[in-house]
Amino acid sequence: MKAMILAAGKGERLRPLTLHTPKPLVCAGGVPLIEYQLQALRRAGFDQLVINHAWLGQQIEDHLGDGARLGVSIRYSPEGEPLETGGGIFRALPLLGDAPFVIANGDIWTDFDYAELHGALAGGDLAHLVLVDNPGHHARGDFHLSGGRVEDYREGEPSLTYSGIAILHPALFDGCEPTAFKLAPLLRQAMADGRVSGVHHRGRWIDVGTHERLAEVERQLAGA
Repeated sequence: MKAMILAAGKGERLRPLTLHTPKPLVCAGGVPLIEYQLQALRRAGFDQLVINHAWLGQQIEDHLGDGARLGVSIRYSPEGEPLETGGGIFRALPLLGDAPFVIANGDIWTDFDYAELHGALAGGDLAHLVLVDNPGHHARGDFHLSGGRVEDYREGEPSLTYSGIAILHPALFDGCEPTAFKLAPLLRQAMADGRVSGVHHRGRWIDVGTHERLAEVERQLAGA
C-alpha cells in the first residue's frame, strides 16, 4: 500500500517561520515535522510515498530528495497554487495507482502506529479515518464514531476530530474535476452512503498549526 503525505499548506499562522520555510520543514526537537511522518510510515512498512507541495515546495524536494536517506522512495506532486486537500489528492492519483492508499498530513505530530492501517479498509468502504479526542482549539469535533462506523456530526452526539490520517479508495474521487476542492464533502457523502469506517486513536496527537502547538510538541519531545 502506498502513502501520501500532504504538504502543500502555507502555514500562515506559523509566520514568520513559514515566510521562508515550508511548514512541513519547520523543526521540532531539531527534526522537520515531515520527517516524523516519514519515519513512522517507514517503520510501519510504507516505503512507497507521494508528497504534494505548493508553497516553497522545491525546498521539500531539495531536503528529502528521492527518500533514500530515510529508507523510502518518494515521488512528488507539485501544485504551484494549492489545490486544497481533495484537489491535491486527486491530482496525485496517477502516482498512487488503483489500490487504496494512506494519507497523512505533513504538519501533525503523533505516536499513532501506522501499522494498524494495513488491511483496515473493508471491502466496499471508500475511507477509513483515524479520529482523535477533540483538542481545545476544535472542541466541537468533526464526526461521530459508533461501532467502527463514522457518521457526520449531529448536535447532541459525542464527537471526535479527524486526525489528518486515513486510508482512501481512489473510487472516492470518481466524478471529480482537476481543480481546487476540499476532501470533507467527499467523505460526508461516503458517510451518508454508509461507506466510511474509523478508529479512535487515544494516544498523542498535535496539529502543529500555531506557535503554541509547536511549543507543545517541543515540550512533549523534551519529556519523552
